[in-house]
Amino acid sequence: MKSVFSKASSTFTILSVALLASTAAAQTAPPLSAYGELPEFEQADLSPEGDLALIATIKGKRLLIVLDENMKATNSMEVGDIKVRGLDWVGDDAILLTRSDTQDLGKRFISDKAEFSNVMIVPASANGGEVETIFSNEKKMLNSIQGNYGKRLIDGRWVGFYGGLEMTRNQGGSYFVGNSTSALYAVDLLTNKFKKVANQAGDYRMSRDWLLDGSGNVVAVEEWVQTTGKWTIDNAEGKEIATGIQKRGRINLGSLGQDGTTLIYSEADENNDMQWFEVPLDGSSKAVRWRPDEDIGSLYIDQISAHLIGYRLDETRVMPTFFDPAKQAVIKKVSQAFAGKDFYLREWTPDFSRVVVVTKGNKDSGTWYLVDMDTMRASPIGSERPQIRPDQVGPISRVEYKAGDGLELDGILTLPPGREAKNLPLVMLPHGGPSSHDTERFDWWAQGMASRGYAVFQPNFRGSTNKDRAFQEAGFGEWGKLMQTDVSDGITALAEKGIVDPDRVCVVGASYGGYVALAGVTLQKGIYRCAVSVNGVADIPKLYSTEKNQRGRSRFARTSLLEEFGPENLHRSISPRHQAARADAPVMIIHGRDDTVVLYEQGKVMADALRSANKPVEFVELEGEDHWLSTSETRQRMLSELVAFVEKHNPAD
Repeated sequence: MKSVFSKASSTFTILSVALLASTAAAQTAPPLSAYGELPEFEQADLSPEGDLALIATIKGKRLLIVLDENMKATNSMEVGDIKVRGLDWVGDDAILLTRSDTQDLGKRFISDKAEFSNVMIVPASANGGEVETIFSNEKKMLNSIQGNYGKRLIDGRWVGFYGGLEMTRNQGGSYFVGNSTSALYAVDLLTNKFKKVANQAGDYRMSRDWLLDGSGNVVAVEEWVQTTGKWTIDNAEGKEIATGIQKRGRINLGSLGQDGTTLIYSEADENNDMQWFEVPLDGSSKAVRWRPDEDIGSLYIDQISAHLIGYRLDETRVMPTFFDPAKQAVIKKVSQAFAGKDFYLREWTPDFSRVVVVTKGNKDSGTWYLVDMDTMRASPIGSERPQIRPDQVGPISRVEYKAGDGLELDGILTLPPGREAKNLPLVMLPHGGPSSHDTERFDWWAQGMASRGYAVFQPNFRGSTNKDRAFQEAGFGEWGKLMQTDVSDGITALAEKGIVDPDRVCVVGASYGGYVALAGVTLQKGIYRCAVSVNGVADIPKLYSTEKNQRGRSRFARTSLLEEFGPENLHRSISPRHQAARADAPVMIIHGRDDTVVLYEQGKVMADALRSANKPVEFVELEGEDHWLSTSETRQRMLSELVAFVEKHNPAD
């Protein structure tokens, strides 16, 4: 398959200069688009030799750019507005670009749409050949990957391992997705030829995952049965080495252990927290908790041996831990070099000679650096949002407060730049999830609204992931209840400090945050001047039914959902759609037409319910947009519509 990209018209030398010059001073007042558009630097990866591949917008063109160790471009291609999900080098010869698209499924499926991922093989040099897409050259294969199981260097060639779905052929000769599940395929990443190396699960109500060693051999197979919740892990000889019951199928093969003789895997506990375990591959003993006193967020795996080399805690501002003292020494030096800044390590070479670091926070809308450990130099690559000067970034701080029942809470406050923090109009911006949390980093939503004169508060209500297990568990069954009042209690706390005017408040949010916005003017009274929901939940009974069907209507799915939403007989009482007649402020609903997480129908039925109740409502459809606001044009439209609505009903001046 030939490239969907077009060659960039600029010369490589000009591109390199543009990259390094992208931090030039911006105009005095940044336009709203400076916040809403995609960042000028989005994705990056370093090759073993230190070459850099990145997605960047240069002079209005969004490009995949390859830079050698001297920061000179060796290849560049326009990628337009595709949804890029990742970059990964294949040795030093090619780059794997992962993208996703929303596709219509047709009448045979429970959902109308689904998000599918593709992996493209992009040559590192301009004369390296055409771009190929994995599985695209075989009619019987679905042109999409069904899971990424890593890449291995086998007999001198890089091989990628992906889940693939073989389609069914009808009598007319057309192929369609039947009830089959994905099998494991090995793909030569330079020729794009592939072969099946492990069979799919025998039933579409089962899921199957694989773990491979450094030679590409399957050393463990995990299966989960949707109807019963039972999961098992078998070794290469078919011997069961671990088993259990998991309501939502949240059981994941992680990595081989440090010496390759054990398996590290994770499973969600009864509170939906991921717990990590280690078990010998030969099944000689039972699984034991792995690092039980640490909240593990991610694992780092050696691409050659496939052994575990380090991990990162699921906490903000915590650097990775590597078992190799030399690698850990590099991490320590980088931490010291960027002390006082809010930064994180984006990528590094296998030998840690080069590291990409990104900083963002107060007086920093996002700056990328390439750190050369041999020379101990950190060279700026560019800025994510060059139109926003450091003095135009609204001050960011953490504010602690108490809920009405005395529970200790906190939230992130962003203030309008250049204005006194006194009696300001306020926008409450609760996060989605709800299992998530906000931190003291540059947030384009918050900063965009702050730039227009508003204080913006992002409360970490109970159920958020910024505190211990008990705090997260406190959110169970509290949709529309204590999780809701935790948000509005933040208004009181800020008003008592004199920072905001409690009579000039709007509530804005996306996903679960969109639910909070809608509930704020239907389940609560007299608090907000307006509400804006972006891809938000409006109808709990409908969401409950959809989720239950998509999970195979198992009793485990039902139990899990009821833990989250509360008793089924109360779902209508906490649904903004069913309480639309109680709305006491104007509402704007913005919803992506291709949202596969919170379906477009959720926004539509809420708008219809408000209209039927003669309540003021504006409905904005984002054509072609998904749940994550992945495209620049629709992101900008969302932000401009949102800000105009808030300014209309809650003027900043």
